[in-house]
Amino acid sequence: MCALKMHADEVEIDAPLVRNLIARQFPEWARLPVERLASAGTENAMFRLGGDLVVRLPRHPRAVGSIEHEQRWLSLLEPRLPVAVPEPLGRGGADEEFPWPWSVYGWLDGRNPAVDALEAPETLARELAGFIRALRRVDAGNGPAHARAVPLSARDTETRTALAQLTGAVDTQAVTARWEEALRAPEHSGPPVWAHADLSPGNVLVSEGRLSAVIDFGCVGVGDPAVDLIVAWNLLPAGVRGIFREAVGADDSEWARGRGWALSISLIQLPYYWETNPVLAANSRHVIREILAE
Repeated sequence: MCALKMHADEVEIDAPLVRNLIARQFPEWARLPVERLASAGTENAMFRLGGDLVVRLPRHPRAVGSIEHEQRWLSLLEPRLPVAVPEPLGRGGADEEFPWPWSVYGWLDGRNPAVDALEAPETLARELAGFIRALRRVDAGNGPAHARAVPLSARDTETRTALAQLTGAVDTQAVTARWEEALRAPEHSGPPVWAHADLSPGNVLVSEGRLSAVIDFGCVGVGDPAVDLIVAWNLLPAGVRGIFREAVGADDSEWARGRGWALSISLIQLPYYWETNPVLAANSRHVIREILAE
């Protein structure tokens, strides 16, 4: 949904560029139409290629590492997950027009859920919990640390800086109290387990109210599993959070850390994307309101 530049070091990516890349590197697909997809994603630009493929290209240098990372680990995770995930079908390389690696995946049917108009929220809560449980059961012995494999305290300075920027836009006193409550939660003491680490509405696909796919595994890895509980606040309504919590098996400490992650992510995103990504900014405001209402 957002084709604006969201980062100072973002490169120009458009349909003609993608057509040229495909023609040079995947000539068997050169005759397929290319269409930019509406997306609120911040790291990658997405283009539909024909009816069965999608091209994913990093927008800026910090997103480049996730291309190789995602392609490597999806092959391990995909057979062990209960819903569809992206299937890598092509690995593009840097050339004279584009400086970084990029990917071609199989097209996944479905749409991003409307946060305030879920068709079957209880069902979706249970299915999201099932996805998280299945991911946690995958052997984590050789897995990489996920992108958010740090204690909440490591985000304290950045979170408080964002809070200062939001003075007058949110109830900073109430939000600070909720953040400090999360910081008091005991840290994860068990072994690291797999987590998607970016379960936002834009990375969830639904069909007829059911969870049909989870996308964007650029952050996936092992660490504290509480980070995947963010979906309880960024997507699920308050009335089914208890169902989700019971189904995923979160104790009090994990639940508090998950709430803290949801709050911190939203506070940091809101001032950064206020002008450039209205969809993400609106979801950040939604999360803050939901947490303050509890």
